[in-house]
Amino acid sequence: MDRVSADTLVRPEITSDEKTDDDAPKVFHYVKKNKIAESAVMGTHVVALCGEVFPVTKSAKPGSPVCPDCKRIYETMKKD
Repeated sequence: MDRVSADTLVRPEITSDEKTDDDAPKVFHYVKKNKIAESAVMGTHVVALCGEVFPVTKSAKPGSPVCPDCKRIYETMKKD
């Protein structure tokens, strides 16, 4: 995996199969920032650090739960 600087990652919405009964996401994933707008507008899929593939439909709010695998991978990446 290529190293990516911290400012190229954000947490978009999770996939629908990861939602709870009240329609709230269980976790959010880290993906490359430059892919979020394209996904939101064009409906293309993004690939999270953990390998999850999904279209972006919502953005995370501060304090939102983060995918543990994405978080672990993100924390090991080189920060510029």
